[in-house]
Parts: sequence; structure tokens; C-alpha cells
Amino acid sequence: MQLYRFLSADDTSEFCHKVTAALNKGWALHGGPTYAFDHANGVMRCGQAVVKEVDGTYTPDLKLGEQ
Repeated sequence: MQLYRFLSADDTSEFCHKVTAALNKGWALHGGPTYAFDHANGVMRCGQAVVKEVDGTYTPDLKLGEQ
């Protein structure tokens, strides 16, 4: 099955570490990163979609971050 996650965080090194950790767990980038200004908090936010092929059957209670 193919899994999909959307990672997001403030535009800091934390976001880069989050994406790097996912890549090192076998996830692959899906499309380009996104950036948006969070008016409520006054910061830029980043997002990146990642995908991964794994064995098994998808269920909504699957913990994607643990894959």
C-alpha cells in the first residue's frame, strides 16, 4: 500500500529536521514544498508531502508517523 503524509511546521530548522527524519525512514518527497504566512501567529509556515510504499492493508487507525 502507499502511504501519504503532509508534514508542516514553522519556517525554522525544525521543519527541515522533520522532513530529513522522514526521508531517512524511507519516505519520499511528493511534489514541492509549500509556504504560507500564518497571520494568526505572525510566522511563515512550511509544508511538504511525503509518500511511502509498505506492506499491509490501510486502515484509518494506522499511525503514519510510526511507519
